Amino acid sequence: MSGVLSVVVVLKGLVEFAGLLILGQGLVFLLSFGRHEQNPIYQVLRFLTSPVTRAVRRITPAFVVDRHVPAVGLFLLFWVWVALLVAKLRLQMPVAG
Repeated sequence: MSGVLSVVVVLKGLVEFAGLLILGQGLVFLLSFGRHEQNPIYQVLRFLTSPVTRAVRRITPAFVVDRHVPAVGLFLLFWVWVALLVAKLRLQMPVAG
């Protein structure tokens, strides 16, 4: 496996992990019935997803509500994942010739 392909695979895995963390945070939010701030699992997931939400908060306009930032982050992570998947497939294709 080439070095570039290894980097793409690792980045794709990290994006998948971050996306699953955001989905988990949303699921705990739904299942905690308004008491999510007292839930220790929610607090851990919020801590782990904070780098993504901080980055998304910096690039989104001010009119985007803070509670929508994780959803925007998941949306952006999905498209980064698609781009990394395409890059991985292109790197794995044999060169014609």
